[in-house]
Amino acid sequence: MDNLREYINKLRHDFSKLTLDESMINANPFLQFETWFKAAVDAQVNEPNAMSLATVNASGRPSSRILLLRNFDENGFVFYTNYNSRKGMEIAANPQAALLFFWPELERQVRIEGTLRVQTATDSDSYFASRPRSSRLGAWTSPQSSKISSRMVLDTELAAIQKRFENEDVPRPEWWGGYVLEPDYFEFWQGRESRLHDRICYEKNAAGQWSVSRLAP
Repeated sequence: MDNLREYINKLRHDFSKLTLDESMINANPFLQFETWFKAAVDAQVNEPNAMSLATVNASGRPSSRILLLRNFDENGFVFYTNYNSRKGMEIAANPQAALLFFWPELERQVRIEGTLRVQTATDSDSYFASRPRSSRLGAWTSPQSSKISSRMVLDTELAAIQKRFENEDVPRPEWWGGYVLEPDYFEFWQGRESRLHDRICYEKNAAGQWSVSRLAP
């Protein structure tokens, strides 16, 4: 164990691929995110839409998990889940949340903070219908975040759900759907040498306008 601690302490990586300057960015943070997201796709980042979602429960205890971004535009950033899951319960108690994208191939991070709202039923229905049948069946099968006695519980329930919807379309469960994070803060982070990273943030004021600032690393 001591050797492992020493190994961790000595892990170092000096970032030197790219830079980020105020003259290089778009005044619109959504367009800046789109530019960086396309760059991540072009760089063949593994799952560029993977993101960490951080939420806080009613007692102030934080939790985070990796989800997949499924859409974004100037209305916000969309993901899907079970509304009765741990994250769903935390969002119901406190809709303030944060997203984090990390694209190591480009030495980049993007932090996005804001307020979550439930997506419209129509939009959730549309996305659910586009999912593979196996994924739709899975949404009906899993009581997400609930304690279960064994894997067999899921296998047994899946078999029952498959029989229930045999030769039928699989509709969206009422407890499953989308959330939209409406941002009021973005931070674009570009790794630089000597840990003197570039950090540019966008903050939204009460009038809905965005201001841009550089942060110390």
